[in-house]
Amino acid sequence: MLEQHEIEQLAQAKKRWEEKTLKPALQRGPERTDQPFATSSLSVERLYSPLDAGEAGYREKIGFPGEYPFTRGIQPTMYRGRLWTMRQYAGFGTATESNEKFKYLLSQGQTGLSVAFDLPTQLGYDSDHPMAEGEVGKVGVAIDSLRDMETMFSGIPLDQVSCSMTINAPAAVLLAMYVAVGEQQGVPADKLEGTVQNDVLKEYIARGTYIYPPGPSLRLAADLMAYCSRHVPRWNTISISGYHMRDAGCTAVQEMAFTFANAKAYVDEALKTGLSIDDFAPRISWIFNTHNDFFEEVAKYRALRRMWAKLMREHYRAKDPRSWMLRTHTQTGGSTLTAQQPENNITRAAIQALAAVLGGVQSMALSCYDEALAIPTDHAQRIALRTQQIIAYETGAANTVDPLAGSYYVEHLTDRLEREAWAYLERIAQMGGAVAALESGYIQREIQEAAVRYQQEIEEGSRIIVGVNRFQIAEERSPAIFRVDPRVTQTQVERLRRYRKERDQGAALRALAELKDVACGADNLMPPILAAVKAYATLGEICGAMREVFGDYHPPTVI
Repeated sequence: MLEQHEIEQLAQAKKRWEEKTLKPALQRGPERTDQPFATSSLSVERLYSPLDAGEAGYREKIGFPGEYPFTRGIQPTMYRGRLWTMRQYAGFGTATESNEKFKYLLSQGQTGLSVAFDLPTQLGYDSDHPMAEGEVGKVGVAIDSLRDMETMFSGIPLDQVSCSMTINAPAAVLLAMYVAVGEQQGVPADKLEGTVQNDVLKEYIARGTYIYPPGPSLRLAADLMAYCSRHVPRWNTISISGYHMRDAGCTAVQEMAFTFANAKAYVDEALKTGLSIDDFAPRISWIFNTHNDFFEEVAKYRALRRMWAKLMREHYRAKDPRSWMLRTHTQTGGSTLTAQQPENNITRAAIQALAAVLGGVQSMALSCYDEALAIPTDHAQRIALRTQQIIAYETGAANTVDPLAGSYYVEHLTDRLEREAWAYLERIAQMGGAVAALESGYIQREIQEAAVRYQQEIEEGSRIIVGVNRFQIAEERSPAIFRVDPRVTQTQVERLRRYRKERDQGAALRALAELKDVACGADNLMPPILAAVKAYATLGEICGAMREVFGDYHPPTVI
């Protein structure tokens, strides 16, 4: 922090520079006008200096890694001690095919699994439901039952890998299946490590794979958090997601603010179950989206950590330092991928991944270069994984903690992003919180307007997208793309029918009846869900039992 006389001297020096050096240079040749100098929502000045670093001192704002407010990272040594977990989002077709894919990725050096589920699974439908027609196994793996989960993890020891499952509305059911598979392998629940997304609020806002109204959905999320705090203590019980809202078109500031607004709703709901904040806050995890503006993304992760630390310590009065730490996964920006010149996406993902590393994330997956066209091929996934490995072992980016700290621009951006995000959070709080804001359509409108502005900039040419509105070529061929076997639906439906015939029908029906009874009351829903899973009730039957009690959600019209 500068003394007042130093600030005055620096301001005078800057004014002299502007008159004597900058002005003649601009007279000789103006700055570029082909696109605005801005991040996703903030203007970027020509030059940053200590004058832009704000008033608070180093220890209050930046500090040291591993200490509050964690601006520089949550671990004292960061990647010098342990690299980020390298994942690739995978899963397609049947459980058998996905099992083969997971084993391939692990053999290539991947250090954790990240499971993609198909749309019927995400919406709580079995593969033979009319709503599942045409979607079975297309954008992820079809999981109808415990038997499918057993097959998907056959030969993969659950005590040796961590697993992230991108599932929301039926998260409790899929976690129960995972716990049951662990038990079959001889791995007790308290030894399982991984993450279940369990963030349904962003589904109402940006993605659409919801089932029940917000109230019951929050109850399910909180029940899962409470159950795991007691029985699956090494599991990250929720991965609160800004990723999908960013892919829907929001700015970096909105991604930060809307994600934290949702987080407050989950925390408040979990506290209602009787938990104390330190019972569950250390196992909250996150997933954010790393986009193309390199320095904004680096600053975003630094600001997020600082904000969460303040929110946990000052608002929720958490005492455990682990509750103050924001531990996050990131995926590079899916919406930044282009179908035109798709090999350019390799460069985009590499730069985004480097920004995430310099921002200090704990886990990462890269969107593959061919994902704008189809599910990624093995070749594309290998390139994505190798990109992470090159950053880790060849660039030097992991050699020191928070290497961009002290950059006038990065520190200014960190402060600015935090300030703008707090302002959004205050507006949402005045509306009554995240649920009220999404039910009114406010958050959806904000994202929609940001997405429209972004698209207009592309169409007008003020935002250059290489290969799309500038530097196009006449493309003669499309790369080889992955296609799901069209026989997947028939295979999965036949498997499901055999499964229903072979199980103890009476046991399944009794378990479903017990689940409905608990849903009508206020007890934790995880024990009857786990019982139903072990009785070999299907995903659709379990979600259907709760549908009968909770109903389906119908969203507001957003104009």
